[in-house]
Amino acid sequence: MGNWDWQVFCKDTVDGEVVARCFGTGGSVTYLDWMMSAWGWTVSVSLCALILALLVGSIVGVLRTLPDNPWLVRLGNAWVELFRNVPLLVQIFIWYYAVPALVPAMRTFPPFALVVIALGLFTSARIAEQVRAGIQALPRGQRYAGMAVGFSTAQTYRYVLLPMAYRIIIPPLTSESMNIFKNSAVAFAVSIAELTQFYLQAGEETSRQMEIYIGVIALYFVSAMTINRLMAFVEKKVRVPGFVASAGGGGH
Repeated sequence: MGNWDWQVFCKDTVDGEVVARCFGTGGSVTYLDWMMSAWGWTVSVSLCALILALLVGSIVGVLRTLPDNPWLVRLGNAWVELFRNVPLLVQIFIWYYAVPALVPAMRTFPPFALVVIALGLFTSARIAEQVRAGIQALPRGQRYAGMAVGFSTAQTYRYVLLPMAYRIIIPPLTSESMNIFKNSAVAFAVSIAELTQFYLQAGEETSRQMEIYIGVIALYFVSAMTINRLMAFVEKKVRVPGFVASAGGGGH
């Protein structure tokens, strides 16, 4: 490959000249500017998709544990099986090409929104499974206690079951939060200007693929580790002292 050329990040994207301090001024854009912008798109896609996944996944996870509502349980199970077993890239193409063709109102949606929907719903199936497992890991007495004080089913979930369930599923939620950053790389397939798209284009323009690749990998690593440390801090603060989930899921 020859010698390393780390100055590639300081070069102007138009004329290839090295720019002082590596950040463009007066309208010029360096490859470092471009990479930071791509990182911003990656973070934006990932965080928006994560919020959507948490909202939808929590609802579906609750549906799968509702007592005396077999049809809602089946609906929740179908959701999980559908979105978990179709490859993410296929789902992105469906939302980008097929859904707007079938639903004219969605033709005005920007690619960013469509990718967020696809990635969020894909991840929601995994989070739904974790929420279900968290609720079923609680002793049955938690549900009965809510009913005993006169709570409705919705109130029992809101005030009793979900607060406890979320606290015990933070470790798997940490993994999903990190995975969503890595899975956001498929957004390049619909021309979102995120890190993978930057790597492909900048590497081709500069012929310095290894330097660009290492820079992109470093930013993915920083993103994942930031999420990991943040979630570890949250887990430490909200951990339930002495709680041990029953092996059968709610067996006490």
